[in-house]
Order: sequence, then structure tokens, then C-alpha cells
Amino acid sequence: MLYTRKGDDGTSGLFGSKERLPKDCPLFEALGTVDELNSLLGVCFAKANEKNYTNIAELLRSVQQDLFIVQAELAGADKKLDQPHVEKLEAAIAELEQKFDNPQSFVIAGGSELSALLDYARAVSRRAEREAIAMRSTNDASDTAGTVTIQKPLSAETRQYLNRLSSFLYALARFANTLASSAEQKPTY
Repeated sequence: MLYTRKGDDGTSGLFGSKERLPKDCPLFEALGTVDELNSLLGVCFAKANEKNYTNIAELLRSVQQDLFIVQAELAGADKKLDQPHVEKLEAAIAELEQKFDNPQSFVIAGGSELSALLDYARAVSRRAEREAIAMRSTNDASDTAGTVTIQKPLSAETRQYLNRLSSFLYALARFANTLASSAEQKPTY
């Protein structure tokens, strides 16, 4: 069965824990935003496959796998990203930067559909980073009701990864426009 009715009272549980927490606590906001990002990257993955951009699709699938690790760490599991995850993302950014002219300024989202979706994912990734950092920034963070006590801060590698992720998605969006021969616009202010 796909539902349990346990959350009908406005609470939810974490995997491996019997404790029930309010669904609106910051931990679930952070987990939900990472899940939203992963789902949006799934849309980007499908669009990349439609266009036969297998290199983009492979990069996105790898990030999606990494985001499950981020969610596990946020939820308190003994899992975290390690330095090779960060280095892999940095290497992908460096490789992508060689494939398009860096606009050296802000770019208006759009051009190709995939690029627009990737820019949207970049914005969601920034929100996910802010919420994850806020949730796990100190050893004694708690929600407004004081019911959630964080046992350990977010690992340095996961913080680095989340910070690089928006740069990666920005680069991927620029590359998607390059592949589609879509011109990019800068804001006119």
C-alpha cells in the first residue's frame, strides 16, 4: 500500500526512527527541497535524453544519485558525500566551461527548453543549499517548536558539494544552449 495514514495528524517520521516530527519542521523543508531538486533534475534528464544529449543525461543522473546521499545525511543516517564527489563536480564544471563562451555576467533564463529547466534547477539548488545549511549549521539547531535537535552538523564535503552544484547547473545550462545553438540574453537593467 502506498499510504500508511500515519501522517494524517500532521507528523512524519524519519527512516530508522520511531520519533514523529511536525511536517512543517525545518528538517522536512530541507529534505523536501532536495527531493524537489532531484525531481526537477529528473525532468532535465528526460529532456536531455529526448535531445540525445547523453553526456548531459549522464552528468544529471550522477548528481541525482548524490542527492540521495545528501538526503540520507540530512535525515541523520551515517552517510555523507566525500571529497571525490566534490572533485568530480568541479572537474565537470571545468570541462563544461571549455565548451561554451562564458557570458561573464548574469544571463536571462531561457534559450532552449533544457537550458531554462537547468536554470530553474540551479535556483532550486540554491534554496536546497540554504535550507540544508540552516538545518545542519550547528550541533544544537532546533525547529521553532524545539522538537528537533540536530545531532551533528552537515559535513564539510556535503556543504562544498551543495555550493558547487549551482555552478555546475549554471554551466550545464550554458552548455545546453550551446548544443541547441540558442542565443543567450543578458539583462539590460
